[in-house]
Amino acid sequence: MCASTSRPSKRRRGLAGLITIGLLLTMAVQGQAATVEIKPRGSQIAGPAQEDRGEPDWQARMNNWQRDSAGEFELWLQAMRAWRMQQLKAMAYDDAQYRRPELLWTQRNFVQPQAMMEDRYLYDPQARRYTPERYLADLNQRYGGIDSVLLWPVYPNIGIDDRNQWDMLRDLPGGLPALRQLVKDFQSRGVRVLFPLLPWDQGSRDEGRPMPEAIAALMAEIGADGINGDTMEGLPLAYREAVDASGRALLLQPELSFKDEAMLAFNQQSWGYWETPFVPMVSKWKWLEPRHLIHVSDRWATDRHNIMQAAFFNGAGIQSWENIWGWWNPFTPRDAEALRRIASIYRAVPDLLSSLDWVPHLPTQHYGVFASSFAGAGRTLWTLVNRNAFALDEAIIKLAHRPGRRYFDLWRGVELAARVSASEAVLSFEMEPLGYGAVLGLDGGALPAGLAAFLTAQQARASQPLSAYSAEWKPLPQTMLPIAATRSVSQALSGMVEIPAGEFDFRVTGVEIEGENRPGMDVQYPWEALPRRAHLHRMALKRFFIDRHPVTNAQFKSFIDAAGYQPADAHNFLKAWAGPSPKPGDAQRPVTWVSIEDARAYCQWAGKRLPHEWEWQYAAQGSDGRQYPWGNQWLAAAAPTPATERDMPPPAPVGTHPLGASPFGVEDMVGLVWQWTDEFADEHTRAAVLRGGSYYRPRGSHWYFPSALKLNEHGKYLLMAPSKDRAGTIGFRCVMDGG
Repeated sequence: MCASTSRPSKRRRGLAGLITIGLLLTMAVQGQAATVEIKPRGSQIAGPAQEDRGEPDWQARMNNWQRDSAGEFELWLQAMRAWRMQQLKAMAYDDAQYRRPELLWTQRNFVQPQAMMEDRYLYDPQARRYTPERYLADLNQRYGGIDSVLLWPVYPNIGIDDRNQWDMLRDLPGGLPALRQLVKDFQSRGVRVLFPLLPWDQGSRDEGRPMPEAIAALMAEIGADGINGDTMEGLPLAYREAVDASGRALLLQPELSFKDEAMLAFNQQSWGYWETPFVPMVSKWKWLEPRHLIHVSDRWATDRHNIMQAAFFNGAGIQSWENIWGWWNPFTPRDAEALRRIASIYRAVPDLLSSLDWVPHLPTQHYGVFASSFAGAGRTLWTLVNRNAFALDEAIIKLAHRPGRRYFDLWRGVELAARVSASEAVLSFEMEPLGYGAVLGLDGGALPAGLAAFLTAQQARASQPLSAYSAEWKPLPQTMLPIAATRSVSQALSGMVEIPAGEFDFRVTGVEIEGENRPGMDVQYPWEALPRRAHLHRMALKRFFIDRHPVTNAQFKSFIDAAGYQPADAHNFLKAWAGPSPKPGDAQRPVTWVSIEDARAYCQWAGKRLPHEWEWQYAAQGSDGRQYPWGNQWLAAAAPTPATERDMPPPAPVGTHPLGASPFGVEDMVGLVWQWTDEFADEHTRAAVLRGGSYYRPRGSHWYFPSALKLNEHGKYLLMAPSKDRAGTIGFRCVMDGG
């Protein structure tokens, strides 16, 4: 008999293995499951007795504590299994991607941060090299390390010019060869590497090939392990086909919940922006496919116990994202220690977390304690969370007992003495307020390899309870890079304008797209106690002099010829020039494709310096608080017409919009090119304040680097290395101190 008739196909065997339990148990209680209707809420499903009964939200919250979840558990579970079977059949589910040997690592990818490429722990701008060893050592020390990393080189800076998302990778220091080595360095330390895909990047330079092909080719070239679909509700099948055709096995991981359930078959992971009510909810996608790993995320949470408890209850992964577009949102010591212990348990029994026999909302003995079980061959894992703000330590859970079964408290690293009565075992162990519990049941035999060492390590960790670790969150302080004074002059040099001494209200707000007004956002001036988005300070300025126009290509050419300036990192340096000189007709256009370091070098050569931001603003605004240099209403003739095409044209020559002059006669302050001012740094991120906006505004998405044309707005531009920092819309002007 041929193989095709002697046994089911791999596809049918995979589907059968996933739904057999649901099918058998549904048949055993035929008709009963229909009394419970499963109604997913987004990517989550309510537990027994927690389904929406039509009450107002406040009433449902009041009534939930009265509901008998244990009494309704069996019917709910049967309904869940029947619903799963129906959904999988309806989508003709094929689990082939979850059985691919080269992608089995995706089922053990428990902890994943999103890492900004600008993070100073990942790249050392002074040594000009990547430092993955420092980055990983910090995470190992604080919360026990990671399984993969999502390296992020694009948003929020993308859109500053017409470079597309692929260009942003190519412009990283050292280019693709250095990036390929960075990927290898992570992989050699057991960490898989993902990069983002931005489907909304439709307004920058056209790559000339479809997005699936473009990213598949680039990921294969640098040896990456996966793609994260930013803002995507599932990566379409075209991406799976493109990456497979490239010869590189890649994980597809969308940020958002699937818009089409069929995507579950070839997107093996996703993120979970979950509701975290008192009663944990069940992951819809993990319930349908227990091998699908979700990374639960709440990027703005400063107390992460809710998302970590939701993840632990579901056997889900955790997105340990701390550098949020340059805003540092650290795990508190308590949350970090909890993550260390959760991840240690996951890594000790990784195969159980993807068990096809996962049972959520297993009844416990206490209100506010919720449990899941993950059964395997001869072993069962129970994960528990205490949602109460008080401790519990007696008769936590009652389990079906098998003769010879031993129970181990994985959270505290000790064997438990069960109280056995007939076929039941009652387990008692400590659970801290808002804490966790984990029990491993072994059905006889010797301890699995490595378990004894793991228990010893967990026992040492448990000697200090989570409550001993601080739960206080603090924003990271910043410092502003000093700018040395120039020699004092008594009158304006050629091409400069005198700005008389005076007082004004320095009022400015950062225009970052995300982050609201959280402590630590934007920048911190020397007179402020912490970084914040909105700033107001009464300034008394001494007389100074400022360039009437931004520095031109001709002026920068004179500097290069006289000083022989050559940057150490020359990638993208004066990219708009034709070799060593500006293109014909470009001499009087503002110089661009210069880093903040290049601009400082020019100013120093000229006996000048970059302006502080408040000097730039005072020179543009005067003391009356006007919105634009010429007044309070936008005047189209006072600035260049915006360019919105995908290929960015060069900026207009300086001095062609005299109607845009400030009260002091300074020109081209807004709408021509962004202009470098102050630099700020904290322990993890460097950033420069850009002023004036630019003429280039890509269309198609609000995620591009936002414009800041008003004089009470500034842009915060993340800094990494000159190769990436230089842009086709950033120029500068210089100042001198008055005598």
